[in-house]
Amino acid sequence: MRFVLLVGTGSFIGGVLRYGISHFIHLRWSNGFPWGTMTVNIIGSFLIGIVFGLFDKQQLSPEWKLFLAVGILGGFTTFSAFSNETLNFLKSEQYQLAALYVMGSVGLGLMATFGGMGLVK
Repeated sequence: MRFVLLVGTGSFIGGVLRYGISHFIHLRWSNGFPWGTMTVNIIGSFLIGIVFGLFDKQQLSPEWKLFLAVGILGGFTTFSAFSNETLNFLKSEQYQLAALYVMGSVGLGLMATFGGMGLVK
């Protein structure tokens, strides 16, 4: 039950953070491109790199890893929103934006994860 509460509490925090950051970005840079989702996914990728880097160095307990990675960052990142937004670009025949969004999200997300792990090491 303790693990369920760790994940649930973390998910709540991550979801609220995702909403706040995405909303803030959307209000300032709303041009039809989902900058908010892309931003939170890249930030989340960077942060999960830090979490797993610390866990690999045994500087983070399994409970903290569960709370941070599965809870907060699981609630924070938005793969389902990413998938839906990509599909919307494809449906509206905005193929270049779809490709840019997928390559940018995945490429920058991988680089951010690697950078987060590198920062810890």
